[in-house]
Amino acid sequence: MKADESLKLIENEFYRASELYSNFNSTHEGYAVLKEEVDELWDAIKKSKDGKLTAHMKHELIQIGAMAVRFLDNL
Repeated sequence: MKADESLKLIENEFYRASELYSNFNSTHEGYAVLKEEVDELWDAIKKSKDGKLTAHMKHELIQIGAMAVRFLDNL
């Protein structure tokens, strides 16, 4: 996947999440949400038998990128 395609997926997720959820109220909240997404990625990685990127990992990576952008945008 090319960088511009990845960035577009992150942008789309950023806008989707921004419509569904209110802005982060603090840096603590932003960190907690970002950490939750990283933890979900780690869980998906540990479940992988062959170490290859899965659709679930890709989904979590997109969410991590979007939450990082929300953190910057909201605070």
